[in-house]
Amino acid sequence: MDSTWLDRNRHLVFGLLAVLAVSGVALFYWRQPAQAQPDLLSAGPTEVASPTVTLIPTPTSTPAPVRVYVTGAVAKSDVYYLPAGSIIKDAILAAGGFTAEANPERINQALELIDQQQIHVPRLDEENPPPPVQGGAATPVAEGRMQTGIIIDPAPGGLINLNTATTEQLDSLPGIGPAIAQRIIDYRESVGGFTTIEEITQVSGIGEATFAKIKASITVQ
Repeated sequence: MDSTWLDRNRHLVFGLLAVLAVSGVALFYWRQPAQAQPDLLSAGPTEVASPTVTLIPTPTSTPAPVRVYVTGAVAKSDVYYLPAGSIIKDAILAAGGFTAEANPERINQALELIDQQQIHVPRLDEENPPPPVQGGAATPVAEGRMQTGIIIDPAPGGLINLNTATTEQLDSLPGIGPAIAQRIIDYRESVGGFTTIEEITQVSGIGEATFAKIKASITVQ
């Protein structure tokens, strides 16, 4: 086969080579193994994330401050606003502390304050001082009684002084109720004070039997 034949049949030769090339490529791909299709059915159900629940704390109200009136043997008598839960000692410190003439042993400094109380710090030479604590909300006291923030303040030795006792103090005595306690105070004011403890039998409603119950708990000094 000479060059003249190739020149005349060039297009035929190129066509044949092209057909062979395409056939070879087709045969190559035909012999390749089929690629595995993704198994869409084997996949499990898609999990949906649950929404996160954020708990909002319930707001709590701040306790209101207590208002107390501090008087007596303190540096500055006045009305003071103190945080809820404060005690009498806090009120005394707010008022500048005790003065030199104060008698701090006559007042319970650990008692928790109640709104609208009056705190009176007695003086050493003070005669007939008011109760150290009075006013405010009702608070329980001994024997299940209720009183308005007043401390029963017995005389030295645990005795109740008939000449300075309040109605609440007298009411704490055995056999003495509120009515008889008021009679004792009325009698004391009418005669200018008791001179002996036996004189209490002059009060209506107090006989020898009642006097026997209370004589160990009272004094006139």
